[in-house]
Amino acid sequence: MKKFINNNDDFLKESLTGFGKAHSDIINVNLDPSFVSRKNKTKDGKVSLISGGGSGHEPMHGGFVGHGMLDAACPGFVFSAPTPDQMQAAAEHVDSGAGVLFIVKNYSGDIMNFQMGAEMYSGKNDSIVTNDDVAVEDSTFTTGRRGVAATVLVEKIVGSLAENGGSLEECKKLGEKVNKNAGTMGVAFTSCTVPAAGKPTFDIGDDEMEFGVGIHGEPGRKREKVQASKTIVGNILEAILDNLKPEKNEKNLLFVNGMGGTPLTELYLVYEDACQILQSKGVQVTKSLVGNYCTSLEMQGASITLLKCDDEILKHWDSPVHTAAMRWGM
Repeated sequence: MKKFINNNDDFLKESLTGFGKAHSDIINVNLDPSFVSRKNKTKDGKVSLISGGGSGHEPMHGGFVGHGMLDAACPGFVFSAPTPDQMQAAAEHVDSGAGVLFIVKNYSGDIMNFQMGAEMYSGKNDSIVTNDDVAVEDSTFTTGRRGVAATVLVEKIVGSLAENGGSLEECKKLGEKVNKNAGTMGVAFTSCTVPAAGKPTFDIGDDEMEFGVGIHGEPGRKREKVQASKTIVGNILEAILDNLKPEKNEKNLLFVNGMGGTPLTELYLVYEDACQILQSKGVQVTKSLVGNYCTSLEMQGASITLLKCDDEILKHWDSPVHTAAMRWGM
């Protein structure tokens, strides 16, 4: 295992400390219990958004704390759910009187611990569970579809509504609409290595790919030989389109996400392939996002997310955002 690491026990603490120093103009890092919050206090009367999950998916979620997105994020150990006391402490820190909305990916550990954290917190709160992965209905650590890259889109769009005075109920409703109208599928060429494990999460041949892989290395739909990019992208889009069934006059956001080990040159090639295929099927792409936003440590691979957009979703997607990992319009 070749990684920049001192020792496993201090890995997360040292990474969070470095993250806090690198972006001290935007965020603060609390270490006991661990959570990331905005540098500037959440304004009075604003719904506070909190997300989180296991580390190893950076910049999700700490990289999305800031104006127009999250108010706080709770990082667990690598690929491990954060603990309820982290959610409680984060909620107490950022609640500004309008309530707290927890954004949770559909994994059993995350669901259980966020529910416990919400019950421990005495203030008004609610939650959204994301489950955009169309690859499999049930997988390791989940009942139903996994929550993956569309969680980033939920955080951005709901973050805009919260920033502009939306109520807790309105924010939850919009988040559920975004989640319902999004579909994601990923493919992996290599495994990743969790530092504490010291070896790859799964074995895969040099000429193989895992089609429909999960962001923790969970098995997908099938193991196949590596194919041309356009063939891979076509198969991914076929699964997403079968699920979403977008209308020809609908506007869509196309999100090509890197898993951590794939160069941007390849991600833009995937985006080009996806645009050509969608155009040939009469599917309109009006918004885009390309880059590493929901990763799986150093895994080589990518995911594609398609989000069906109405005017409300488009307005909040385009609104200003300023975080460590996503910023525009400021």
